[in-house]
Amino acid sequence: MRASLIQIAVDEDESVESRRRRVASLVRDQAGADLVVLPELWTTGAFAFEEFGNEAEPLEGPTHEVMAKAASDAGVWLHAGSVPERAPDGTLYNTSLFFSPSGDLAASYRKIHRFGFDKGEAVLMGRGEDLVTVRLPETTVGVATCYDLRFPELFRGLVDAGAETLVIPAGWPERRRAHWTLLARARAVENQAFVLACGTAGTHARVPQAGHSIVVDPWGEVLAEAGADEEILTVEFDPGKVSVTREQFPALKDRVL
Repeated sequence: MRASLIQIAVDEDESVESRRRRVASLVRDQAGADLVVLPELWTTGAFAFEEFGNEAEPLEGPTHEVMAKAASDAGVWLHAGSVPERAPDGTLYNTSLFFSPSGDLAASYRKIHRFGFDKGEAVLMGRGEDLVTVRLPETTVGVATCYDLRFPELFRGLVDAGAETLVIPAGWPERRRAHWTLLARARAVENQAFVLACGTAGTHARVPQAGHSIVVDPWGEVLAEAGADEEILTVEFDPGKVSVTREQFPALKDRVL
């Protein structure tokens, strides 16, 4: 299976509309991949809190339209990262969009764990409630977003739902980059699953981003890792390694809680 993680640089001088067009072109360039992954809130920037309300869109809004077409043109499964969604009742959510190679919306996921404690996303956005998995021909994908990475019980739930590959878009800050790589490897090891974690690059809302998108195998080995700048990280991996790992070292069978 071939996956491409597009580590987008969010430049405040680039309009959201221009970035959508540019990213759609990058997605089309990945024709031949099985799965393409974009970062969290790449349209606005994950720390551009004041823009969430201004740029919020319905689920089937402009990002949905552009990314659905890009997925169809490239013939790829596309995790299009997340957008600030405005629900019909006016509530904002940090919502991920997952498209099939035909451009259909295969799934959406509203982020469950909101970052910010008593400010930012934590107070501006509603909390999602549902775990989401997507069945691809090669593997079942479990979907999480950024701050979710710190909550292992969410990933246990995804594994119980059949997940073998965990896809995590993020807007992770540089100052906590060590946690990003550590937690990505931990989630892979404890769940005996592949982890594909795609972050943003650059600086937005005065917060330098970690970059360093990473792909980890079920033994915790890093298969590929990006640098700090905008980059496309492409890796080939064998989804069958999940079942082999779980058979050879059946730790998940010994779960008590």
